[in-house]
Amino acid sequence: MTGSLFKGNFWSPDILSTAGYDSIIQHLNNGRKNCKEFEDFLKERASIEEKYGKDLLNLSRKKPCGQSEINTLKQALEVFKQKVESVAQCHIQLAQTLREEARKIEEFREKQKLQRKKTEVVMDAVHKQRSLQFKKTMDAKKTYEQKCRDKDDAEQAVHRSANLVNPKQQEKLFVKLASAKTALEDSDKTYMIQVNTLDKIREEWQSEHIKACEVFEAQEYERINFFRNALWSHMNHLSKQCVTSDDMYEQVRKSLEMCSIEKDIEYFVTQRKTGQTPPAPVMYENFYCPQKNAAPQGKATGPNLPRRGPLPIPKSLPDDPDYSLIDGYSLIYQ
Repeated sequence: MTGSLFKGNFWSPDILSTAGYDSIIQHLNNGRKNCKEFEDFLKERASIEEKYGKDLLNLSRKKPCGQSEINTLKQALEVFKQKVESVAQCHIQLAQTLREEARKIEEFREKQKLQRKKTEVVMDAVHKQRSLQFKKTMDAKKTYEQKCRDKDDAEQAVHRSANLVNPKQQEKLFVKLASAKTALEDSDKTYMIQVNTLDKIREEWQSEHIKACEVFEAQEYERINFFRNALWSHMNHLSKQCVTSDDMYEQVRKSLEMCSIEKDIEYFVTQRKTGQTPPAPVMYENFYCPQKNAAPQGKATGPNLPRRGPLPIPKSLPDDPDYSLIDGYSLIYQ
């Protein structure tokens, strides 16, 4: 860093101009504002990360997720829930880290503000002194110029009265001329003193302006370097969060690789089996002739077997046509 860019490029031909200084101050103010904006960004990002972490933590702890699974898949799910909690905690920790980053930026801004204030106080005083002295110099110049005109008028009056015979009037004109010359000499001395004083103040202002430029350029170099490093560090924290999360997810994937479908099914059968003998076939039994029409033992009834035997033929009919008798039982025909 040379420190010569600012002090060589922010001047103005006008002795009263502060355009170069104002341009630097405006740029520094913008830089400070930019740091504040990044600081606020980090604070909001921290709030988002914290809320996400807490929501993820509540989700992992309160929301059921395959809680009735068994054996190896159950173990994988337990690892899954644990790692989700770990990821949630990482986001909460990231929120704290981001707030710490924001705090460092705030401290940096305040430090530069105090450093700038010292230089600005000096420059404000020099600018005020320069303006006041310039006004005094211009007033002295105006008085000097007026005294020059007064002396010239007095000389012309003496020349015009050269042919006058009244010595008394000539004497008055000579006295007036002498007085004008004396006033001119006094005003000339005053004017020269004010010019010399202004020049000293101008040199002092230029010296302080150079110092201010060097301080401000050093501050801007430091600010850009700090801002760049802060942003770089922020990216590193986010990358670390991603790497940590991916490591957690990789552990879940590894636990899933240990999950055996065959073992889980065998485990379920071993723990919950109810027997190896299936139920015997339900045999057909004829309501009227259970022994005669029973199907052979161990042989299921076919779909074409009659459900009942043939009804017996009635032996006699009563006088009422709506009834018939079967071995002493009455049947109603609908």
